[in-house]
Amino acid sequence: MAPAVVTDLAAKQQHALHLLALLDPDKLDAAVHLLDAMVPDEDGDTLSPAEQKAIAEAGEWLKQNEPIPHEQVLADLGLSMDDWERMNTEP
Repeated sequence: MAPAVVTDLAAKQQHALHLLALLDPDKLDAAVHLLDAMVPDEDGDTLSPAEQKAIAEAGEWLKQNEPIPHEQVLADLGLSMDDWERMNTEP
């Protein structure tokens, strides 16, 4: 199905509802999860001041340093990417 070009806000909302109604339950769950991530909470920013500070500090660090590859961090800990993948799948 080719996507329709919709310009009116109410028409866009109606079109989105129509598309959501066509999804199977698994895809609907994924769409709702995505929308939850896109829509801001009512109380505004969900980051604490400490989290905001940590992000700003990380950004400053990256301006002066090269990022450290994930593989290197794992190797420094005596782990491989296979170990990492296995840890993601085992309880």
